[in-house]
Amino acid sequence: MAKLNPYLNFDGTCEEAFNFYKSVFGGEFSYFSKMGDFPMEGAEISEADHNLVMHVSLPIGNDILMGSDVSHEWKSYFKVGTNNYISITPDSREEADRLFNELSVGGDIEMAMEEMFWGDYFGSFKDRYGICWMINFPLTQP
Repeated sequence: MAKLNPYLNFDGTCEEAFNFYKSVFGGEFSYFSKMGDFPMEGAEISEADHNLVMHVSLPIGNDILMGSDVSHEWKSYFKVGTNNYISITPDSREEADRLFNELSVGGDIEMAMEEMFWGDYFGSFKDRYGICWMINFPLTQP
């Protein structure tokens, strides 16, 4: 069974927002990284993006609130109020492909499913109804 989690995007305020959420809900981040923490093959991180949050995860009960900042490259697409995704973590790579292929029909693909530098199989898209989705299958299971 796939797990669903909300994924929020921010315009440079992700770290501040998630520290606030942590103060409200308690707990600790299970993951926190900045864009400059990873060498991205074939891409350079601008100085302006270097300290933006690439990904943060805050466990809340049995769920995980996740988020990131948008890079300057994607800033023109950012709009407060519609800056959220539904992130799905399927049980298999095959299920990841099935969900991506079926949910994205008639929509706009942002990133095709592929193995990412952080070690997961990932893709994102907006479906034909305007809902943003991320499919993220961890290639190494804990």
